[in-house]
Amino acid sequence: MRKWIVLPLLSLAAGPLWAAECGVVVEGSDAMQFNTKAIEVPATCKNFSVTLKHVGKLPKASMGHNWVLSLATDEAGITAAAIKAGAAADYLDAADPRIIAHTKLLGGGESDTVKFAVSKLKAGTDYAFFCSFPGHAALMKGTLTVK
Repeated sequence: MRKWIVLPLLSLAAGPLWAAECGVVVEGSDAMQFNTKAIEVPATCKNFSVTLKHVGKLPKASMGHNWVLSLATDEAGITAAAIKAGAAADYLDAADPRIIAHTKLLGGGESDTVKFAVSKLKAGTDYAFFCSFPGHAALMKGTLTVK
């Protein structure tokens, strides 16, 4: 094979190695834990997706989990509103403008994906992700940053 064919093919094959990861999988368990405490979103991504997998076995009525993103300063207000929203609304006021993105509430073995525009986020701002099921945010939370 000639060099002028091989070199362009090698550069195409190497391209994905430099591509930013524009999504993450987060697992929630029956032990009220996410498998990560921090998520970094590359500023080069147009959109970012979060797939929440409930790896436990308990039903959502007793151990439901969701993934909610907001400014860190809004977490307490959103979790308080979630309790008022109640079980019928899956413990989330989906119309709350403080919520940047969220998955649905899941029971054991279920998963859901949310995709949001990175343009909604600002580098240097403190964001929090958490589960809004009553009492879960005390343990099930982390930080999200734009890099």
